[in-house]
Amino acid sequence: MKKMHLFLSVLLLISWGCEDENSGTPQSTFTRTFGGSGLDYGNSVQQTMDGGYVIAGIKERQPPFLYQVWLIKTHSQGGEEWNKTFGGYSWDYGLSVQQTMDGGYIVGGNSVVETCADCWSNDFILIKTDSHGEEEWTKTFGGDDEDKGLSVQQTTDGGYIITGLTYSFGNGDKDIWLIKVDSQGEKEWDQTFGGSSGDEGSSVQQTIDGGYIITGYTTGRDGWAEAWLIKVDSQGEQEWDRIFDGSDGSYIASGQFVQQTIDGGYIITGGQYYSGFRGRDIWIIKTDSQGGEEWNRTFGGGGEEQGYCVQQTTDGGYIITGHTNSYGNGLYDAFLLKTDTQGVEEWIQTFGGSDYEYGNSVQQTTDGGYIITGTTGDRIAAMDVLLIKTDSQGFSEPFED
Repeated sequence: MKKMHLFLSVLLLISWGCEDENSGTPQSTFTRTFGGSGLDYGNSVQQTMDGGYVIAGIKERQPPFLYQVWLIKTHSQGGEEWNKTFGGYSWDYGLSVQQTMDGGYIVGGNSVVETCADCWSNDFILIKTDSHGEEEWTKTFGGDDEDKGLSVQQTTDGGYIITGLTYSFGNGDKDIWLIKVDSQGEKEWDQTFGGSSGDEGSSVQQTIDGGYIITGYTTGRDGWAEAWLIKVDSQGEQEWDRIFDGSDGSYIASGQFVQQTIDGGYIITGGQYYSGFRGRDIWIIKTDSQGGEEWNRTFGGGGEEQGYCVQQTTDGGYIITGHTNSYGNGLYDAFLLKTDTQGVEEWIQTFGGSDYEYGNSVQQTTDGGYIITGTTGDRIAAMDVLLIKTDSQGFSEPFED
């Protein structure tokens, strides 16, 4: 048991790059945007070893509606140090990023590829760069149909684990796809999970026992989606799974992000959608090490809320980001929600102006604050990558359109 807690502590320290938030380190705050005249999106952010930040996202290229993977590196105050784009002349999306053990970066996402004249399919895409964002290798994984990679993490052996969805393989119309590759991106094994209906994997993380935990959704009762948590061993063989079907009239429930917690359990965030005019709510679920529910909480007003990312914080509580149109200043605003160890709200902050703002990824920073990436704009003509640094209470610089 002591070994497990020590291992988890090391994992969480690596994830956070943690220092004591009461150590006297000044807490910087800023709001930055990156983009041109088109539609650009920030999907994943991580603090880097040098105290700066790396963002993975999507950049619209000319002519319009063609997209490239976009990797942006900033210094500690959010100013751009460099940016790189990857992809061909179609649609390539950067959805997940992590700094790797060698100081470079791994980016996961999906790419639309031409399979024959006027035939197109989606593939998982995995891009490895050096510390300056220069491409070292790119790999794609997929069949003749639609396959999307949504989450990537480096594993303790120097390889990578990827999850997403596949229409090309598996048992049903759409299945969860889990792929393990080595340090050069060569596939070692893959597994699919699903039944005869639609299933999707949104997030994957290596667990302390060398296996993996996946969250997403499965299409179950009456054709509605239910949040799905799957635990597999080091070769991707399923050990157990749990389904969470929401509460009080929700008809769609999904898991968007999962993290193993310091007690060996799991924290999941996602959303519950309701029939009628109730909209949808942020949903967080805490489980034990076997996926048994310990508690779940929903947060929301009369409109629509969605949780996209959750992290355990150094005080044992949780930080969640997503979007809301029940609170804030605009059409949709990004939010930052802090809870205690039992998921009880401590505070919530919103970020936005008169346009649309979305929070897609959050991480606690070494000074005890938080870094968020997402998007801001009118959703039609222009969207920019959004980067917000807050203090430990979620306060940042005033937001300007």
